[in-house]
Amino acid sequence: MRTSDTPEADHTPQETMAVVAARLLHEGQVCFVGIGLPSLAANLARHTHAPGLVLVYESGTIGSKPHRLPLSIGDGDLAETADTVVSVPEIFAYWVQAGRIDVAFLGAAQIDRFGNLNSTVIGDYNEPVTRLPGSGGACEIAINARQVFVIMRQSKRSFVERIDFRTSPGNLGGAEQSERIRKEQGWLGRGPSVVVTDLAVWHFGDDGEMRVDSLHPGVTLDAVRAATGWEPKVPAALAETSAPTPDELRLIREELDPGGAYTR
Repeated sequence: MRTSDTPEADHTPQETMAVVAARLLHEGQVCFVGIGLPSLAANLARHTHAPGLVLVYESGTIGSKPHRLPLSIGDGDLAETADTVVSVPEIFAYWVQAGRIDVAFLGAAQIDRFGNLNSTVIGDYNEPVTRLPGSGGACEIAINARQVFVIMRQSKRSFVERIDFRTSPGNLGGAEQSERIRKEQGWLGRGPSVVVTDLAVWHFGDDGEMRVDSLHPGVTLDAVRAATGWEPKVPAALAETSAPTPDELRLIREELDPGGAYTR
């Protein structure tokens, strides 16, 4: 299963997720960041290989360079270190809806094989078992960001055959349908490109369906199958995710998240 779940492990699943996501970001990109692991990943990238990464937070801060991980999108450090601060309507109208976001992070309670996300309800919408926070800006981000990175823990409760509510569209019912609908609706984004979990890294095939591309250290394919609500597609050559380096772990533990708020 996951050797990183043990106290003696060199790193935790959350640290692996943050490191993997950070490595996927590139210098000069405009990145829409959420609080938690997305913020940790983006700031880790900024401290390592992508110092020119432009961080945009939903509260209206653009080009933030926080000295520590923000506690919320309203954290004063984001505004104090930003290149500029604008209103929330401007963030969405001028940046998100205008296609100026290169990559955005999303999470959800449920995801299906085509990357559609549910953050609205578990169960029937009118009589839900659990009512979730809802979309917020997630739907606008999902349809307009040029790339969407999904980061979430994996289980059969979260990786489901059919989501209970489609809050944020991914590849809808497949790549062909997604391309047609996105064009008809004038959506600027091309949908999700990668899903990072505590078990594996997933990408999307030409058909728009997720496939397992690499397993994290200590994780077996059987463990991934046991935590997936459908039979996952697996390439002939299944890679192993490169483990976090000592320097990446040092930055996380000593500078970015020394209290382990998001990584323990």
